[in-house]
Amino acid sequence: MATKFMTIADVAETLNVSTAQVRSLIHSGTLPAIQVGGRGQWRIETTVLDEYIEKGYEATRERVSKQQAAENN
Repeated sequence: MATKFMTIADVAETLNVSTAQVRSLIHSGTLPAIQVGGRGQWRIETTVLDEYIEKGYEATRERVSKQQAAENN
């Protein structure tokens, strides 16, 4: 099975954010990516993006759970 890579624009569209926000995620190390070609174009593996999204869901579930626990005390 071939690995599929996405461009910054593809990722921005998928996450419904700006390309600048995706670049910020890459430069901060939050979203792993590679540079390819002579011009250093960024590419993000689809499985890496899926993992990033799942981690976001997990973090949100934890945050909501903590908020609910605090409200019940």
